[in-house]
Amino acid sequence: MTSHVKIFDTTLRDGEQAPGFSMDGGQKLRMARALSELGVDIIEAGFAIASPGDFAAVQKIAQEITDTTICSLARCNSSDIRAAGEAVAPAKHSRIHVFIATSPLHREFKLKMSKNEVIDRAIKGINLALEYTDDVEFSAEDAIRTERDYLKAVTEAAIAAGARTINIPDTVGYTTPEEIQNLFQFLTTEISGADKAIFSAHCHDDLGLAVANSLAAVRGGARQIECAMNGIGERAGNCALEEVTMALRTRHDFYHLETRINTKRINMVSKMLASITGNAVARNKAIVGKNAFAHESGIHQHGMLANRETYEIMKPEDIGLSPDTLILGKHSGRAALKHRAEKLGFTLSDNQLQSVFVDFKTLADTKREVFDADIEALILGEAISSTGPWSIDSLYVSAGSNESASPEATISLTHDDGRNVKGSKAASGPVNAVFLCLNALTGHDFHLDNFSVRSVTEGEDAMAEADVRVSTKFESYHGRGASTDTILAAARAYLDVINRIERQASRIGNDQQKIAAQH
Repeated sequence: MTSHVKIFDTTLRDGEQAPGFSMDGGQKLRMARALSELGVDIIEAGFAIASPGDFAAVQKIAQEITDTTICSLARCNSSDIRAAGEAVAPAKHSRIHVFIATSPLHREFKLKMSKNEVIDRAIKGINLALEYTDDVEFSAEDAIRTERDYLKAVTEAAIAAGARTINIPDTVGYTTPEEIQNLFQFLTTEISGADKAIFSAHCHDDLGLAVANSLAAVRGGARQIECAMNGIGERAGNCALEEVTMALRTRHDFYHLETRINTKRINMVSKMLASITGNAVARNKAIVGKNAFAHESGIHQHGMLANRETYEIMKPEDIGLSPDTLILGKHSGRAALKHRAEKLGFTLSDNQLQSVFVDFKTLADTKREVFDADIEALILGEAISSTGPWSIDSLYVSAGSNESASPEATISLTHDDGRNVKGSKAASGPVNAVFLCLNALTGHDFHLDNFSVRSVTEGEDAMAEADVRVSTKFESYHGRGASTDTILAAARAYLDVINRIERQASRIGNDQQKIAAQH
């Protein structure tokens, strides 16, 4: 049996469909590039049939990512599979992931199908998917709660139909390590055709066992793990990519298995995802949490000074963290900034480097010390924040405890079409005044669902990162902004939302014009 474990990343499908983690097409593409550079074997780029936006995102990723297999999910019906097949068609390496539920609960109450009908639907789905690609994966949804003899029959039928990967999902996060290891040992040794397919584990974290269950499945014979960056996903999330890959790497003496993951890029990809979705990683999160390599206890500090291995089983450098803190200053040049970015795991194009360098020089003039976290915030701001059509020329806010005067924001904006607008709004608070003023100047009106701000660096001149979630009657949007000025960070986050909406509307208008011109 192979010593290589494939990493099937579902950040952009199972992860993105979880409430609060949605991404637009551009954000998905940036994450796909980062995941490909991270070294994942398969990117499940989306559920193509779900919406035109999901189809377009999968197709764009398939066109641009060449070093990784690009996959789309599909139910075992013709419309799903055809949409998935068309979406992944441009990919150099494509996969269609078809699924149907197999457990008694799902058969009776969701599908209202007999055992034979489910198997027949699965075979037809695999056959249709094979018309688009020779790499077809089959999932028996809710496999853990499926009768073992029936799961055996479904799996044998799927392999005989041509599925090259068989996924056994713990759809509701119900299983235990002992149980799933035993199941995979059975499936990989006792069913007909087991040697013709790779068996895969997809574990949810409802009982906090997703990573443990995935590792146990590997012990049982699985050679693909389905996981997501930062463990995001439905309900309590999925198996965390960073945790399961670092477990295999750190305990190679126990598992004797390899992955293609470039672990030095883990920290960067984790932070990029947190910035895109506006969901910060918990401080105590394994591998990528802020406290993962922190030591405050006197006993621990004493041991660390004597030998780092007393309390660290991994090095910070293993996941892309640098032991250096102070790195650059106002006299540093582009080459130094680019070098430091590369050490942090970021590859910047010439245009990105120029944009980040301008912001870096501004930051270096306002901060006494510039840290790695500052550089990361600037780079992520360039990679994540929307560019135009609106930009802030100036912003002034008054606030205080004077009962006779309300906080007021005065803002000047410039649009890509040459317009310059300026106005003021008063409100009960300075941030609210900023948001109302931006609405008035740009002609938008949103319902504010959530606003949060946090420090991404330390000290009195720390960088602030603001996240805004707003909604209209039909859609929900997320925006992000960063600055050493908290109010300016909030304004940039809100304007980020406005820019996303206007760019989206512009793209739709252009597409409609192209369609009209063709007819």
